Amino acid sequence: MRLELQLSRSVGLGPRGIPQRSSFVRWVEAALRGAKRRRDCEIAIRIVDSREGRHLNMTYRKRDYATNVLSFPADLPEGVSLPLIGDLVICAPVVAREAKEQRKVLRDHYAHMTIHGTLHLLGHDHENDADAERMEALERDILAGFSVADPYAS
Repeated sequence: MRLELQLSRSVGLGPRGIPQRSSFVRWVEAALRGAKRRRDCEIAIRIVDSREGRHLNMTYRKRDYATNVLSFPADLPEGVSLPLIGDLVICAPVVAREAKEQRKVLRDHYAHMTIHGTLHLLGHDHENDADAERMEALERDILAGFSVADPYAS
């Protein structure tokens, strides 16, 4: 499997606290392996500020606030075969605030949001209890490979 990852960030959003591209690549690759994805794939990750995050959440989900991660699975026309699986949008200020509030290491929370979002791109969801349990178990297993504590432990 070959991964093509593009990473960008909002204009004016500095690098402070944002992990290196290589970290995002490792996290996405781990999520792909954990979900047993064996085909080549492309993914774009955009790190945004609160204003852009709120705008995107309102535009696409009709929710007027910035959220930690948004997943946009690729919606390719029938007959088009590309390795694109979709885009992730991660809101840096929300991730930083949540990490502080939940007493998590910021880097670990980025890992979780990246893996969580990637699994959404691959069709996993948490719309009901059974699906949530499966997805969270997969996230725990993948994160354990990075020595990240269970993000769902209270």
